[in-house]
Amino acid sequence: MKEALEQVAASVPVATLHAPQDELSEPRVARPSERVVAPAAQSSKPMAAGGSRLQAWTASAAGLVIATVLLWAIAPELIAPYAPTQMDGSAILLAPSSRHWLGTDQFGRDVGSLVVYGARQSVLMAIFAVLISCSCGVALGLVAGYTGGACDMLLMRAVDVWMAIPNILLAIAICTALDPSLHTTILAVSVTAIPRYARVLRAQVMAIRARPFILAARASGASHASILRRHVLPHCSSTILVLATLGVGSAILLGSSLSFLGLGINDERPDWGYLLTQGRGYLTVAWWTVTFPGLAITLLVIAVNTLGDALRRRLEPRGAAGTR
Repeated sequence: MKEALEQVAASVPVATLHAPQDELSEPRVARPSERVVAPAAQSSKPMAAGGSRLQAWTASAAGLVIATVLLWAIAPELIAPYAPTQMDGSAILLAPSSRHWLGTDQFGRDVGSLVVYGARQSVLMAIFAVLISCSCGVALGLVAGYTGGACDMLLMRAVDVWMAIPNILLAIAICTALDPSLHTTILAVSVTAIPRYARVLRAQVMAIRARPFILAARASGASHASILRRHVLPHCSSTILVLATLGVGSAILLGSSLSFLGLGINDERPDWGYLLTQGRGYLTVAWWTVTFPGLAITLLVIAVNTLGDALRRRLEPRGAAGTR
């Protein structure tokens, strides 16, 4: 027996016999300086910084596009090289060149000048349509969300019926019943957008009206109009601003669609939608008559939507963070 124990002791290394008990029982833990950081943790901050930088660049580019179009709308005569009514019989359907950068149409008019002058009609229509629809929709949403009860039910059922009609069909019906003009287009586009503002504002007001500061204002004897003006409306201002910004893009698309159908603006300074319908018959032989007005509509709508998304992230950081 003694010989067997001596053989086992001889086979065990001396360092193991003299090692502390904690080193034998517990695995070795790496020091803080020796720990390896996961690749995802290392790259999360650079990725977030790159995303923020990209968002800033896109917002700046969108602002530049919008500023350019606004400059066209304010002073087109300072930018366009030709008048929108100037025709040249010797320059019909010319391709883009140094004389006519965007070519000419079937009447010999400069397409670039038409695009510049058409910005005024499109921008005016979109801005006034959003102002009218936003004002009416916000008023309906405030009244329905704050009062509740039977008033809320009646207003929202009317809005539901309103929203059941497709926007383009309602706008076509209004423009058909009235004479095609800038005022008719503004009316048709604004009427179709009112339910959207009413729905969103009603939900926002219903979430605000039960907060303690609203109850305190009621207890202090403030009138309902004062509460809506001084407490409820300021808390909805960021939502209204974002909705109005995004609504400009929708208004431009709908107004251009009406003009394309011949129900919108068709005077001597046509908007971009009417330029599309004028040049569609020459698409196979003169692609520039349709391409550049279409690009103007596309770029402006994308720029407005990008700016609206940037405003949403800036004014509602918690909501925007949850969607990333």
